[in-house]
Amino acid sequence: MLTIENILLLLLLAAVSSLLVALFKQKVPQPVILIILGVFAALAGMHVSLQPDMFMFVFLPPLLFADSFRMPLREFSELRGPILFLAFGLVVISTLVCGYAIHWIVPELGLPICFTLAAALSPTDTVAVSSLIEGRKVPNRLLQILSGEALFNDASGLVCFRFAMADALTGEFSYRQAFGTFLMVALGGLLVGAAVAWLTVKLNRVLVRRGYDDSQSQIIFLLLLPFLMYAAAEAVECSGILAAVAGCMVLKLSGMIEDTATFTRLQATTVWNIVSYVFNALIFLFLGLQLPELLQHGVALGHKYDVALWQVSLFVVQIYAIMLAMRFAGVWTSVFGRWVVARIGSLPFEPTGFAGSLLLTFAGVRGAVTLAAVLSLPEGADGTDAFPMRDAVVVAATGVIVLSLLAASVFIPLCLRFLPHEMVDKNAQEENMARQKLIRAALAVLTKARTQPPAPNPKGTAQAKPEGQSAADEALRQEVIDRLYQLYHSRLEEEDETPRITPLDRNRALRHARMDLALRLQLLRAERQAMRDMTSRREINDQTEWKLQQELDYEEQVIRSQSQRLPREA
Repeated sequence: MLTIENILLLLLLAAVSSLLVALFKQKVPQPVILIILGVFAALAGMHVSLQPDMFMFVFLPPLLFADSFRMPLREFSELRGPILFLAFGLVVISTLVCGYAIHWIVPELGLPICFTLAAALSPTDTVAVSSLIEGRKVPNRLLQILSGEALFNDASGLVCFRFAMADALTGEFSYRQAFGTFLMVALGGLLVGAAVAWLTVKLNRVLVRRGYDDSQSQIIFLLLLPFLMYAAAEAVECSGILAAVAGCMVLKLSGMIEDTATFTRLQATTVWNIVSYVFNALIFLFLGLQLPELLQHGVALGHKYDVALWQVSLFVVQIYAIMLAMRFAGVWTSVFGRWVVARIGSLPFEPTGFAGSLLLTFAGVRGAVTLAAVLSLPEGADGTDAFPMRDAVVVAATGVIVLSLLAASVFIPLCLRFLPHEMVDKNAQEENMARQKLIRAALAVLTKARTQPPAPNPKGTAQAKPEGQSAADEALRQEVIDRLYQLYHSRLEEEDETPRITPLDRNRALRHARMDLALRLQLLRAERQAMRDMTSRREINDQTEWKLQQELDYEEQVIRSQSQRLPREA
């Protein structure tokens, strides 16, 4: 049971996991550490049962909503072909092909049971994927394909899972009916999410026009919005997952976020970052908490059917190998499709390469969504029909989840080593170009202000100033303009430095930039120490200290953001 004590302990373990990641110098991924902490907590006596329906409703909507917001719409439009193929086509093909392959390995498992297991394993886990590649230098194109795929394949996988489960329980199945229902569930979810988002945008604009701009309540409404989209879609038997994804994309296209106050956006970003971190951590902790009990089920299953534990393990490895081979074939199919489209349309084609294809293959991690799906299989305890061979399906799915996480933790860093590193990252180039244009726009305004006299006061609003006072004001105005012009001009020189450097001077320029940022951080630390000294001597009160602390924190965040977008040295 999930008590207050258990919730507090889980939050403590989530915080401890970050300390352990830093202790291991990020060599061990945080999801693996969280799962291990969950296993230790379960062995220590902590028991939290995972309720599949509650898990889907509480965790998936906000996490998918946040991931959708981070997905760039331009790249999604450019890569929609491979993304939709991997998210929908590969899921259906994997369910069919892997279902037949599992049945060939273990004929004792009926074909509908094998389809159910394959459908549960077919979607990748968006939380696991984003957690494993977070902080790593993954090429943007591969990262966007993985993120886009993970947003949609949960819905397609769960729909296939429901049909396969119904076939195993009732023995009734129709490909035509399944395809029609699949389209209705998918399109219905997209329409419901888009409709809820559209109504939200209209309501928000009405409230803003009437002067309503309370940041706290707006953030709460935004947090509740993905749950509303999910619940509305599920109420009409459509995909709540696709509703949350589509709703977020409609909000981005509408520009509602940009219409809110700056302070509200800053606060909302902080709140969403915390929510995403906590929910991501809780998902892996829940997974770890279930593992000891599921391992006992595996041992009991071996005793029941007179099967050794190594045979069960071999069965898990075989299933994972089949899923891996299917995903590798699907990745190469999507690459070939992009190549064909590029040749027909005379478009530029950027090959993924063997290492990139391997990274996309091993990044197809199974996670808590798969576990929640197989745990939702009926046990028959409430008088309903029990799912045949339920324990075997749950044990096999759990084994594949753990194996996929471990394999991804090992092979993703290896694949990244063999990927070619560009001299300047494309996103960094784009940011550099955009910053230059913003600064030049500001310089254009300052240049115009230099040459033009100040605008006269509207008629009747103020009396004319004396000649001496007007001259003094004009001199002060020119002084302010000159100071701002120098500041923006120096910023432009800093931003304009990277594109013009030659490969020979590249490392020297990077060292210069890093020294500059390191010195600015050192100056900030000196300022913080001086502020603490003033507080201890009671020259300023804690309220003044807090305001100054916020300004220093913001400046430090800007410096660290600049350091993160610096390219690597050759």
